[in-house]
Amino acid sequence: MGDPTNGFDESSQQTDVGVVIRSGREILLQAFNWESHKHDWWENLENKVPDVAISGFTSAWLPPATHSCSTEGYLPQNLYSLDSSYGSELQLKALLQKMKQYKVRAMADIVINHRVGTTIGHGGTYNRYDGIPLPWDEHAVTSCTGGLGNKSSGDNFDGVPNIDHTQDFVRKDIIGWLKWLRNTVGFQDFRFDFARGYSAKYVKEYIEGAKPVFSVGEYWDSCNYNGQILDCNQDSHRQRIVNWIDGTGQLSTAFDFTTKGILQEAVRGELWRLRDPQGKPPGVMGLWPSRAVTFIDNHDTGSTQAHWPFPSHHIMEGYAYILTHPGIPTVFYDHFYDWDNAIHDEIVKLMDIRKHQDIHSRSSIRIIEAQPNLYSAIIGEKLSMKIGDGSWCPSGREWSLVTSGHRYAVWHK
Repeated sequence: MGDPTNGFDESSQQTDVGVVIRSGREILLQAFNWESHKHDWWENLENKVPDVAISGFTSAWLPPATHSCSTEGYLPQNLYSLDSSYGSELQLKALLQKMKQYKVRAMADIVINHRVGTTIGHGGTYNRYDGIPLPWDEHAVTSCTGGLGNKSSGDNFDGVPNIDHTQDFVRKDIIGWLKWLRNTVGFQDFRFDFARGYSAKYVKEYIEGAKPVFSVGEYWDSCNYNGQILDCNQDSHRQRIVNWIDGTGQLSTAFDFTTKGILQEAVRGELWRLRDPQGKPPGVMGLWPSRAVTFIDNHDTGSTQAHWPFPSHHIMEGYAYILTHPGIPTVFYDHFYDWDNAIHDEIVKLMDIRKHQDIHSRSSIRIIEAQPNLYSAIIGEKLSMKIGDGSWCPSGREWSLVTSGHRYAVWHK
């Protein structure tokens, strides 16, 4: 699948869910980690909104805001209750109001693959939702997870009832809830959790129904490994993500797990990995950059879960790569606010350079070097960068060094 070229029409902003994707000038902040529920989170974020805005983020992804049986928010039950371990409904609304004031869009974490029941039903499991809004019965739960619904249209999330999205009443109720989040609560963007769990065509239906400004899906499966060694070729991995994006009618972007997997191996002295046989970036970014949401770490891969962490000594090389390259970059809260102030400032500097050189999701890229200890590229013909120990600088007097740090440097014209 290639990158369809579309004109950018400002006047269609209100009705066209694709306008922000076509503009391609988004920079996202993941505004939480796995431990955030311990820290009066909505109040904490409200205090940071001015800094988030001035740093240049267009959207901040918030943790799940509705009632959950787990403190982190990923075992939802009463979808219409906005009191969560992150704070009260009043605190959430104050945060969303502040974000609106500072023109940073709020991204809701949409957890609709599974839902914990309130009552024991068919088969002796909690697969009924009595006594709360959306009082579904066992027909809302897939037959593969103990319900009376149809077989799942995706992969199972084990241990809890999985929602049967093939049911008309389920989709109608989900669209109603998404519209409420969008139009009443004030979330503008959506992040679809565990997008492998149900067919992408339902994501298309949900986006068309609720009309978020921007959407991103978490289609996360394992990269291709040979034992402990990451395969050189990850084409089948990135193709599965591209197929999912295509299945949403191209209305959603997706997190570029392929790029993360390759980049975190590459910075350990295997920078040759950052060029595919066609001479392009090897992740989703190289196939469909306008739909590739790049990132270094998130609440699952990093933080205290540390399922698949980026090597900590190479964080700034990672950001130098994603913040100068095509795709839609995401910055992780931990790196931005919990690490060194110098890292915060250096990330902001890279974001400023991206903005001032007008690098966007579809910017052209020429990879110049991809050796074990050196990667260099020219992006948009107006910015060049290198990461790694090898020495390199762009040829020509028109280039001037604009920032550099441990194992990375960036020039512009």
